[in-house]
Amino acid sequence: GISGEHEVQIEGVRTELEPVELEDGAAVPKEFANPTDDTFMVEDAVEAIGFGKFQWKLSVITGLAWMADAMEMMILSILAPQLHCEWRLPSWQVALLTSVVFVGMMSSSTLWGNISDQYGRKTGLKISVLWTLYYGILSGFAPIYSWILVLRGLVGFGIGGVPQSVTLYAEFLPMKARAKCILLIEVFWALGTVFEVLLAVVVMPTLGWRWLLILSALPLLLFAGLCFWLPESARYDVLSGNQEKALATLKRIATENGAPMPLGKLVISRQEDRGKMRDLFTPHFRWTTLLLWFIWFSNAFSYYGLVLLTTELFQAGDVCSISSRRQEVQAKCSLTCEYLTEEDYTDLLWTTLSEFPGVLVTLWIIDRIGRKKTMALSFLVFSFCSLLLFLCVGRNVLTVLLFIARAFISGGFQAAYVYTPEVYPTATRALGLGTCSGMARVGALITPFIAQVMLESSVYLTLVVYSGCCLLAALASCFLPIETKGRGLQESSHKEWGQEMVGRGSHSPGESQE
Repeated sequence: GISGEHEVQIEGVRTELEPVELEDGAAVPKEFANPTDDTFMVEDAVEAIGFGKFQWKLSVITGLAWMADAMEMMILSILAPQLHCEWRLPSWQVALLTSVVFVGMMSSSTLWGNISDQYGRKTGLKISVLWTLYYGILSGFAPIYSWILVLRGLVGFGIGGVPQSVTLYAEFLPMKARAKCILLIEVFWALGTVFEVLLAVVVMPTLGWRWLLILSALPLLLFAGLCFWLPESARYDVLSGNQEKALATLKRIATENGAPMPLGKLVISRQEDRGKMRDLFTPHFRWTTLLLWFIWFSNAFSYYGLVLLTTELFQAGDVCSISSRRQEVQAKCSLTCEYLTEEDYTDLLWTTLSEFPGVLVTLWIIDRIGRKKTMALSFLVFSFCSLLLFLCVGRNVLTVLLFIARAFISGGFQAAYVYTPEVYPTATRALGLGTCSGMARVGALITPFIAQVMLESSVYLTLVVYSGCCLLAALASCFLPIETKGRGLQESSHKEWGQEMVGRGSHSPGESQE
């Protein structure tokens, strides 16, 4: 009894955390060590094991999912003019072919988030990928317009679940590598868009659009074969009370990386309901959720709007020439057929290449100035470039402005993908990302009516809408209450944000909150 009292007294005055001894004599860094030497959490294990062979494999597999997503998006700008000519579709039916994909994505994003939070990240991801693969290939055999409209909508429904790959990926990354790795995954998006254009150049003149649709599903087919290698998220398993499965996953990662596991018992986080929409609107997360929804909406609204505007601006030469060009177009029949030329494909290729510097710039600044400031800067640069388009600049300057604008808006998109999984706890992380993705699809659904319909009336008003939207989004980024730079992923919403990531036990909740 005396020994026990003495032990308690020592614990009471202990101010620093001791390292947790590992099997090979190494130690968990003090900032991640648990105050009790005989237990550790998933965060401790992920940080102690570090980045290695397992994460490299996961990066490639997750990248394939993003590459497939980008190709399905890029194919819209190639398929629409082809079907317009081949099936003699009026312009509103061509626009509907693009919109129905985003309607499918918008309607399913929250559903896939719910499935991932309720039944596991791996389960939700596998179902969405197999769904997209099946209907993507099937759409290549569509006999009439109504069939391809339905099938492409179902493809969009499946694509809505692809962002869950980021949730699974982020939960296996140590803190220092998380932002860089998620941004590098976005390189696969740019690779997907470039590959789709190059595939179209080869396939369209000889085999036609049906083969383009079928061959565009190749990355999905490869991902579907490899995704069964993926383990379930250890964070999800711990939250579900499945301690043994989570421990087995962590041991597997440690073995592949050649790193030791922490000694002791894996702590099971408090069991709580998962995937509940109301959890996104608790007092602690309500403001963050609303601001993030607007940020994601603005990102997709501006990004896809710029993609649609680029062709119009290139064809006109500059903004000042669009009004006169529009008057000429009005005299044409709405069924006038214009196939994509080699020059059009070249413009598309150069436009997509602008995303690579965007990712590199974001990669360089996101850990220096933080997630919030990175998103704000991206929106401000896009807004500034949009306003400069009011000037009657030549084609070369126009190209530079469009490239800078697209580079930064795509970089802002990547920063949002880094920030969102970091700010939500494990219980609602997939749902939080899913709802944000859903809001992005709303922006993508609306933007054709601005970039194409409003452009018919006033190009200047169109540019003001995009510029103003991004200025508001920059303000929204600054007002986000939590900065996640240098923080781990939150395990449970029952704890104050950041308490268990930044030296558990060494800081008070007030000190660890932003």
